[in-house]
Amino acid sequence: MKSATVLLFLTGFWACTASAGEVLARYSAEAARTSPGFTPSAARGQALFQHNWTASASLPRCTTCHGDDSRRPGRHAITGKTIQAMQPAVEPARLSDLAKTEKWFRRNCREVVGRECSAGEKADVVTYLMQGAQS
Repeated sequence: MKSATVLLFLTGFWACTASAGEVLARYSAEAARTSPGFTPSAARGQALFQHNWTASASLPRCTTCHGDDSRRPGRHAITGKTIQAMQPAVEPARLSDLAKTEKWFRRNCREVVGRECSAGEKADVVTYLMQGAQS
């Protein structure tokens, strides 16, 4: 019984711990189910990240909090809390936990975009951030 509990715990742990590449693969596969032939695009990810949305006057775009350079820390526009750099190359823990990544996409897309982002949009943003380009 104890070994089964430990196995379940470890299985849950490994299911949540991933690399940015694994997170990207998951979002890309999910997007391909609804859009056959889907290929993630850093250009679309950058456009989404920099787009001026109308859902929130205080949080109009991702760069409002994450900054114009995704290699550097940002600061939340309302709370003032420091946000670590978005690029996995700079901040290795970034995009390495699927559950956390999904939580923040859900929250931030609702606040900034005004709706949940699609799997394709998430794959595009992850691709953009993994490429290490400036925002």
